[in-house]
Amino acid sequence: MTTRRPDGLTVLPSDEAPADATLVADFTADLVDVGEHHLCPGCGEPIAIRAVMDGLSLLGLADRCMAVFGIGCSTAFSNNLDVEVLQALHGRAPSVATGVIRMRPELAVFTIQGDGDMANEGLQEVLHAAARGENIVCVMLNNGVFGETGGHLTVTTTIGQRTKNSIEGRDAAEHGHPMRIAEQLAQIDGTGYVARGAVNDAGNVARTKRMIVDAFTAQQQGLGLSFVEILTMCPTGWFVPTDEAPAYLAETIAGTHAIGVLRSELA
Repeated sequence: MTTRRPDGLTVLPSDEAPADATLVADFTADLVDVGEHHLCPGCGEPIAIRAVMDGLSLLGLADRCMAVFGIGCSTAFSNNLDVEVLQALHGRAPSVATGVIRMRPELAVFTIQGDGDMANEGLQEVLHAAARGENIVCVMLNNGVFGETGGHLTVTTTIGQRTKNSIEGRDAAEHGHPMRIAEQLAQIDGTGYVARGAVNDAGNVARTKRMIVDAFTAQQQGLGLSFVEILTMCPTGWFVPTDEAPAYLAETIAGTHAIGVLRSELA
């Protein structure tokens, strides 16, 4: 049902389009075949993955890259991408990426994993890949929950953060303390670039894209393992309204997982 505003403009329901509507511009990223997805409303992972794809496009690496996906909510988005993709077992993406880069060192090889996949299921994989100085880019999408497997807490869940099994907020005495993965990797000499970004507002998205570009630049220079952690929204797992998730990320998560560049060997 249409309504008319006081200024005379007709307002259509959100699920209707005017019969004479025309597409002004298609803002779908170059390396995203299909923008539609089945992830929850307000999820930040599609924004983060688009930032990675935009970074590849800016550097002209689309034709010689290989993505290795872990297991998690973001895995469902891998079929939407116009890049070569390999699927790894839970937590094992850095090991698969290691095999790829050793056989095809000319490629831009990168992993995309959630915090549950990388930091819980396979933390040793990325730590040892960093210690070996594997020339890959590892991207961790951190929302502090095992989203795909029920929404329970992970090792990155911050004190006070709500999850399926910490409804009142993570309590250190009961659940232990959160781990800061980027800070751990920044201390390993095999890393060439380590940074943490976020996608909860336009400014942070722009900063995260620059981090992605720098990470792939470091990889192309052969500086060792590059790591970019991206804080993403999960209103479903946090039990907050969708429109409040960006602020919840800033108030509850970013205070523990501080945004910024932690290590850079770039010239």
